[in-house]
Amino acid sequence: MLKFTANLSLLFTEVALIDRFKAAKQAGFNAVEMQFPYALSAAAIKNQLDRYDLKLVLFNVDAADLLQGGEGLACVPAKRDQFNEAVAQAVNYAELLKPEVINVLPGRCLDKNRLEHYLQTFKENLCFAIDAFSPLGVKTVFEAINSHDMPGFIIHGGAQMLDILNQLNRPELLMQYDIYHMHMMGEKPEIFIAEYADKIGHIQFADCPGRGQPGTGRTDFKRIFSAVEESAYSGWLGAEYKPVGTTIESLEWLTRQGPS
Repeated sequence: MLKFTANLSLLFTEVALIDRFKAAKQAGFNAVEMQFPYALSAAAIKNQLDRYDLKLVLFNVDAADLLQGGEGLACVPAKRDQFNEAVAQAVNYAELLKPEVINVLPGRCLDKNRLEHYLQTFKENLCFAIDAFSPLGVKTVFEAINSHDMPGFIIHGGAQMLDILNQLNRPELLMQYDIYHMHMMGEKPEIFIAEYADKIGHIQFADCPGRGQPGTGRTDFKRIFSAVEESAYSGWLGAEYKPVGTTIESLEWLTRQGPS
């Protein structure tokens, strides 16, 4: 049976972040994830998780200016110290919240002449994160983001993720596979997931195009969800979409799937 998490950074934005845990539970979720939890203290999040009997599956290492159009942290040679501080912050949260995985966003390179240097920096920083998270029993994941929504993102396809996995050869490192982003890049998520399920630590989804809930675009979620269920993947699927209408109105897909 498929297991779904609600991404509280995009879902239930009708209420304050601290109130989204309750809203997710009431909507039928037993697990949540967050892009960046740092606006709340780890203790405040733990209180909400315990109060509503929720599991926090995933959150990201801070990425600084990435969502505002900047390069982020993980691949920028001049920002190694800032990245290390962000990893230390994530460790502090993970010690209390005990996520299954922590995501490291590769980031952008805005100067194509420096791309190889940025890729090397990312791989070195990824190893630093693995060494920090592994003692906590937490897997490290990283994701590809489509180059239409985020031009200059240094990892934008499944083949690139596989290449990094092969180069680093660290069992504690897995892919975060985002169905929306990879569909935007022309990939067939159901085929990729079926073949590489054992190398995937987390899956996220939204419909394509538009990044709305299932049913608002052209993605065949019946086929994709069936492929996931039949694969070797045993992790969670994160609903990381921008609801068309209210969040509650957007959850028809969850009703069809049944409780997670």
